Amino acid sequence: MKNTPTDKIISIHQQQKAFFKTGATLDISFRKAMLKKLLGAMEKWEAKLSEALWTDLHKSYEEAYLTEISIVKGEIKGHLRNVDKWARKKRVHTPIKLFPASTHVVKEPLGCSLIVSPWNYPVQLLLNPLVGAISAGCTAVLKPSPYVPNVSTVIEDMIKETFDEQYIAVVQGNREVNAALFEQRWDMIFFTGSPALAKTVMAAAAKNLTPVVLELGGKSPCIIDKSADIAVTAKRLAWGKTLNSGQTCIAPDYILIHKDVKKAFVKAFAAEVRALHGEDIAADRHYVRMVNDKAFERVTGYFKDGDIIYGGRTDATTRFIEPTLIENVALDSPLMTEEIFGPVFPIITLDDNDKSFKDKVIDFVVSREKPLAFYYFGKESEGWEIVGKTSSGGGCINDVIMHIANENAPFGGVGNSGMGRYHDKDSFEAFSHTRTIVSTGTWIDLPFRYMPYKMFGLVKKIL
Repeated sequence: MKNTPTDKIISIHQQQKAFFKTGATLDISFRKAMLKKLLGAMEKWEAKLSEALWTDLHKSYEEAYLTEISIVKGEIKGHLRNVDKWARKKRVHTPIKLFPASTHVVKEPLGCSLIVSPWNYPVQLLLNPLVGAISAGCTAVLKPSPYVPNVSTVIEDMIKETFDEQYIAVVQGNREVNAALFEQRWDMIFFTGSPALAKTVMAAAAKNLTPVVLELGGKSPCIIDKSADIAVTAKRLAWGKTLNSGQTCIAPDYILIHKDVKKAFVKAFAAEVRALHGEDIAADRHYVRMVNDKAFERVTGYFKDGDIIYGGRTDATTRFIEPTLIENVALDSPLMTEEIFGPVFPIITLDDNDKSFKDKVIDFVVSREKPLAFYYFGKESEGWEIVGKTSSGGGCINDVIMHIANENAPFGGVGNSGMGRYHDKDSFEAFSHTRTIVSTGTWIDLPFRYMPYKMFGLVKKIL
């Protein structure tokens, strides 16, 4: 895609700073009107967005709607229902030592925000944060990914038609454009992408003490205990790993499986992939392709790191990779140290010989970077015990992916998988500053706080 010139980026940034200073975005009725405009745009541009997702990712309309468009529309509707309540001034308890004062907590927008998104869910991951920015009363510059040029172009056209550039604008381009954006002084940066690039974002933000939300990724483990319902486990994992062809930040990345159920799982997984996508998965219109040749070469390069026990078919011309299970993988190999972001599944078999399966799982997971997601299949009580002794951004017991689908619960990473959270009220909070105001009456002025601190013994007891 053609890079937005740096002077244009600077101009947009200055325009938005000037617009924010007018105070126009502080009015809740203005924010709700803008949310309604975005909702209307999503409905008007739904077909074009879906067509672009098919062109760039081979993503079917059904999957595009379920995993992208419906999520954004649902987020907008939730903010329209609740933004009055979230933005309202709230009175909190004031201790007797502050008498005769009252205390209120108020919400104010952080200001001019920058939202940078990746290519794997290019509609949802760009526009969902925008909902929070609008709801909180911020302006926003949106930077979509150049790896999905058709989607990025449609989004730019949609935003340009819907909003004034001084309020919400789109800039396009590669990492040179990112560098120019990060040179500007923002009041908030919301970044979704890789941990490596997030370090660059955070370093740039640190120069101006700019707050950031970082939604990253990592290697999300999937635990299959011997108590797991193998049929259900295989079905849910086949769905979760083939959704967007594994190009999902919270996709299960590798499997730790009890040796007693490993053989049954491999057989069931193969059957469930066929049930979902047909005997020839390459012919299924619901099966997404790798985003570009570089991604195809990277993911197929993992095949050499172990022994393929299911799948392995590829087609470079269409960037098709069949769901693939690989065993006998070295723990220091790229397959086990890099986020896969594709339909390749390494399997590590564990037993109960010298230590319990549960303890081995815990040791393995905590020895690595904190993942964005954690998945356990087996007895629920065992799952909760392992959850309590490990850390991740979020997760599921006896399921995958679905924790992101509850718009009433926060989503975010921890450690190497990110910081901050969003969705629903947390999106509003991410773009807001919480401000405490104490209002003290003047009808009486107690002398205890003033020097020379008379009656200090009594004051000490009160405190």
